[in-house]
Amino acid sequence: MIRGIKFVSIPVVDQDRALAFFTEKLGFRVATDQPFNENQRWIELAIPGADTGVVLFSMPGGIQPGGTMNLSLWTEDVEATAKTLKARGVTFVSEPKKESWGTSAIFKDSEGNSYVLSSR
Repeated sequence: MIRGIKFVSIPVVDQDRALAFFTEKLGFRVATDQPFNENQRWIELAIPGADTGVVLFSMPGGIQPGGTMNLSLWTEDVEATAKTLKARGVTFVSEPKKESWGTSAIFKDSEGNSYVLSSR
């Protein structure tokens, strides 16, 4: 039976720029970076301590970057993580906000995609 999600694909225009953002600013590590076809590479990133990874891909005529991703990343301390990410140059479009269910914030990656940063 299905045991989990292996990776989530994230649309990007510039794979090098996106790779730098996810590794340098978010702290992800490269699991695979190899040629995929003549136009792009297969870049799979691992999130330290997590089973699920992300793939940075471009799809001419397909899903385009710049929208809200159906992806939420969790952290033990949203406020502290947001502060660290801001110091690394990450842009937040919604500051950490406490709700009855937990705390969340929204940030953008180098390609303009928006992500939720949430408490577990």
